[in-house]
Amino acid sequence: MDVRNCRKCGNLFEFMGNPVCPNCVKQMEEKFLEVRQYIYDNPGASMPMVSEETDVPMQQIKKWVREERLSFSKDSNVSIQCEKCGRPILTGRYCPGCKKNMANSLNNLYVTTAPPKDKKSAGAKMRFLGE
Repeated sequence: MDVRNCRKCGNLFEFMGNPVCPNCVKQMEEKFLEVRQYIYDNPGASMPMVSEETDVPMQQIKKWVREERLSFSKDSNVSIQCEKCGRPILTGRYCPGCKKNMANSLNNLYVTTAPPKDKKSAGAKMRFLGE
């Protein structure tokens, strides 16, 4: 049994891969739902306004946006930058163009091609001694 201190509250808990205790996870999930509802009710709200009204740090809101758990509307004037090209995006880490390019690059790695035929071995046949 691995027992650790919670990064948020300092209480001891049984570590199961998440460095935050179950109580703090539950509180963060409640805050997430509150932020999501606020954004839904106020689609034109800016990130600082959402942070101030819901009492959630902007760092945490940005993290949820990067994880694609939250997305702002186009009317909100809130955008973050694509980590690859710097274009403004509403959610995630990459813009659609960069996502497509990365997916194509990964797909190209797995394309298998037939090995080239060797001209010398094409006419070669097995030969037996004594024939």
